[in-house]
Amino acid sequence: MKTSRLFAFLLVTISLYLVYVLVDNYVLDPQAEQFLALKTGIDRVLNLPVWLNVMYVHVAFATISTASGAMNFSKYIRNRFRGFHRVNGYIYVVSVMLVVLTSGYMAPYSTGGKPVSVAYNMMNIVWPAFTVIAIMRIKKKDLVGHLRSMVRSYVFCFTNVFVHTMTFLAEQGLRLPHETSYTFGVFSAFALNLLIAELIIAIFYAPSRVANTSTYIKGEIQPQK
Repeated sequence: MKTSRLFAFLLVTISLYLVYVLVDNYVLDPQAEQFLALKTGIDRVLNLPVWLNVMYVHVAFATISTASGAMNFSKYIRNRFRGFHRVNGYIYVVSVMLVVLTSGYMAPYSTGGKPVSVAYNMMNIVWPAFTVIAIMRIKKKDLVGHLRSMVRSYVFCFTNVFVHTMTFLAEQGLRLPHETSYTFGVFSAFALNLLIAELIIAIFYAPSRVANTSTYIKGEIQPQK
């Protein structure tokens, strides 16, 4: 019961966050003026109309991947609506790939120049890699491996949250220049993604805990009686 309530709380929190992201990017600041005003250390000329269109696609599919990924962690959906779980999983995979593709375009225009661009592109390799591994695990009927890989993949949906949080802490707490703070924020977010994923796995998705909730019967995931 406590786990169910925690999951429900997280879903509500994620939903509110996604509403904020959509309103902020498509209603309050559709030209990304506040974000672009802080950009420094860019190595190339920014084609604003193209960049904005790529950003709109990036935000849209980042929102979809965050929402679809959250739903697929539900044991209820996973055990009783396997068809929806499977389709929704592929929606998540396609969304992740499109987020990574658009991020690859925007990375060279990041504040902080090449070091930050490299960090983003490293994440653009690691994130889809974890996602593909999750698919391979479930194809091999490895539920535990699938869930653990999905946790490692899903935390990357919150990269932007971690980047801005760590940038704010460095800028306001350490009084570092914005460019330095943003560089620190991006590299810190990468590390936090990996660390938080392993903490979640250790607490909620250890093999013994997952094995007690579901098992495979005739090649399908079924709730234990």
